[in-house]
Amino acid sequence: MECRAASLVLAMLGTGVSADFDPEAYPRHETCALCHGLFGTSHIGKFPNLGAQDPTYLTQQLQSFIAGERTNDGGQMASVVLELQPGDLEQVVEWFSTQDPPEPATVPDTSAGAALYDNLGCGGCHDNVSDMPGVPYITAQKAQYLSKQMSDFSSGDRQARNGFDHQSILMVTEDEMEALSLFLSAEPRK
Repeated sequence: MECRAASLVLAMLGTGVSADFDPEAYPRHETCALCHGLFGTSHIGKFPNLGAQDPTYLTQQLQSFIAGERTNDGGQMASVVLELQPGDLEQVVEWFSTQDPPEPATVPDTSAGAALYDNLGCGGCHDNVSDMPGVPYITAQKAQYLSKQMSDFSSGDRQARNGFDHQSILMVTEDEMEALSLFLSAEPRK
């Protein structure tokens, strides 16, 4: 039996077996699904949820990665978005921005993060996303991703595309940043 299986494999190799797969036949947003989930809900903490995200924000971030104005750990995003064609950006943004919002995380106590959110005034922009195109929804987002982004804003490694100075606002301890991230991850998208 093993001999027959080996013969079959060798015969297939000799005949030039080819897959019937055309990557161009699939929508470009499927390229993003490995990290961000097909419907925009990531299963990996360091990758953001994209479902129901502000389309202007998504477009700006993709353009920032393409232009080299924004980077991430190891440059994975830049290598992926550089393969996209201009029309692909519109399709990817349309797909993710029209999906259902992600479900909030279950976190036991978010009172410290809620108080910090209010004290820092984050809601002045992030609670009014529909009135402020280009400002991202940050509720129901991955806590690990949020902590990393706040750390990058705080250190000056990341700049807001609209010129807003997050660095001066995010002068908080790591514990406060974690509390804020956990609060935001547990809040439903408004």
